[in-house]
Amino acid sequence: MSVLKVSNLKKSYKAGFIPRTQEVLKGIDFSIEPGKITGFLGANGAGKTTTMKCILGLCEPDSGDIRYFNNQLLDRKVKSKIGFLPERPYFYEYLTGEEFLIFYGQLSTNLKKSDLKIRIKDLLTKVDLLHAKDKALRGYSKGMLQKIGFAQALIHDPDFVILDEPMSGLDPDGRYYLSELIKEVAHQEGKAVFFSSHLLPDAERLCQNLVIIKNGKVVFEGETLKLLEQVHRGFEIVFAKQEKLEKLKVEDENELQKKIDYLRSENNRIFEIKKLNMSLEEAFVNIALEKKS
Repeated sequence: MSVLKVSNLKKSYKAGFIPRTQEVLKGIDFSIEPGKITGFLGANGAGKTTTMKCILGLCEPDSGDIRYFNNQLLDRKVKSKIGFLPERPYFYEYLTGEEFLIFYGQLSTNLKKSDLKIRIKDLLTKVDLLHAKDKALRGYSKGMLQKIGFAQALIHDPDFVILDEPMSGLDPDGRYYLSELIKEVAHQEGKAVFFSSHLLPDAERLCQNLVIIKNGKVVFEGETLKLLEQVHRGFEIVFAKQEKLEKLKVEDENELQKKIDYLRSENNRIFEIKKLNMSLEEAFVNIALEKKS
C-alpha cells in the first residue's frame, strides 16, 4: 500500500516582463511508503517546492495524477490524514505554546476539550516543551519553534507527515533531537514521513528511501543504500597493534581476506571491518554534475 503515488506530474508557470512559459515539472513519478522516512532532494530551482505545493493541493498541476492512501483523490477526508510543517511557518507570537496547539487542535480535530488537552500534554512532552507550555512563542528559540511546529503537524495524529526543511537553522543538539522524533514517528508509530532538506548528512542518516529531482525530473528514486553502494570505495579494517588502534584501507575482498589473515598471524586484534561507500553528499554532487538530459 502506498501513502502517496505521483504519476507524470507536470507544471508550468509564466514568468518575466514579457511572459514566457517556464516548465518547472516535466513528468514527475514517485511513491511514498508507510512506516518509512523518504528524503526529497534537489538543488534550488529543481522543482521541490512546486511538487510539494501540488501534493498539498496548494497549486493545480497542468497534468498528471496524484493519489493518496491507496488510490484516493485529495479531499477533506484525505487532508485530515496529512500533517505539514512548512519551511517558514507562521507563528502567532502572542500565544503560548499550549494556546498555539489548542488553536490548531480545534481547527484540525474533533476532540473534546479534555481529550485535546491530554493530546497536547503528550505532544509537549514528546517534543520536550512541557516546561515552556505557558511561555509566549515570541520568547521561543529557533529550535523550540521547530519543535512546536512539529507538534502542530502531529496534533491531529496524521498518517502522512510532510516536513519542508525541518532541520534548517538548528544547532547540532536540536538537529539530533528532532531527528530522533522523526524516527519515532515513522518507525514506532508507522507513519509515512516525507521531508525536503538541503542538509545531506541528516538525510543520509534518517532516510530509508530517497527521491532526487533535477531540472523538473526524477533522477533517482529508491533505497538510500542502493544509491550509496553504486560506488564502492573498498574496506577499512580497525585493529589493535600493541594496544594502539590503527586503521587500514584495502581495495577489494581478496585483499581484505589476505590482510585479515596477515593481521591475525601477527597477533593483532581486529575490532571492526567497514564497507566504504560514497557519502550521500558525494552521490548528490555526482548527480548534479551530470549533463542535463
